[in-house]
Amino acid sequence: MTTQNVTIPAFSGGSFSAYLAAPSTQPCAGIVLIQEIVGVNNNMRQTADDYAKEGYLVLVPDLFWRLEPGVQLDFDDEKQRAKAFELVGAFDVHSGVEDLKASLSFLRQHPSSTGKVGSLGFCLGGKLAYFMATRTDADANVSYYGVHIDQNLAEATKIQKPLLLHISGNDEYVPPSAQASIQQGLKDNPLVTIYRYEGVSHGFSRMGSSAYRKEAAELARERTLAFLKQHLGGGVKVSNGATTAR
Repeated sequence: MTTQNVTIPAFSGGSFSAYLAAPSTQPCAGIVLIQEIVGVNNNMRQTADDYAKEGYLVLVPDLFWRLEPGVQLDFDDEKQRAKAFELVGAFDVHSGVEDLKASLSFLRQHPSSTGKVGSLGFCLGGKLAYFMATRTDADANVSYYGVHIDQNLAEATKIQKPLLLHISGNDEYVPPSAQASIQQGLKDNPLVTIYRYEGVSHGFSRMGSSAYRKEAAELARERTLAFLKQHLGGGVKVSNGATTAR
């Protein structure tokens, strides 16, 4: 596996940086990995490395570049978390989606690309992964504890490619009413698979954090790998704990 920082031209002008992790063999597909509100920090880079080791070409764009390039924060640190919420409050979602489209294009044009590229996002990135399903032609999309999806269900009719949602049962940022709206609004869409994890909070898959829950995180990852293998390709082995059933 190799890693490097690359520069991507923005469709609106200017450019932004991204972390690129490449497998040691020919990639089976590409993944746009979408940051949480804490930026492209060590956790996001490690996640990229992990998926690169599974055979994917993984790109993590810096979506806060218009506000403050190179943000790397710790969600468990109170002051840094407060700054993260300030940044996301000022973040323009439309511009962020355009940057993700540019990232999608970058991966599809990469010399080692197979042409197939999906997205995978956490928290803010989970919401943006939903928008990747409704606003782009990404080949498959995975959302971990995406926020405000319930407020954007009108876009669900635009979903053309498979979408996987991981929902935290005790998510403090996605209350039960919002979770119910998401499940009700998407349950009849054959392209959408939803998994809900009881007893875990927002960020349950964030390694090294107070929210991390090993059993749920490992199950979600296996389900994600199975989903990516099915829709993007790849030679990932999955245990019996992961299924594609709802």
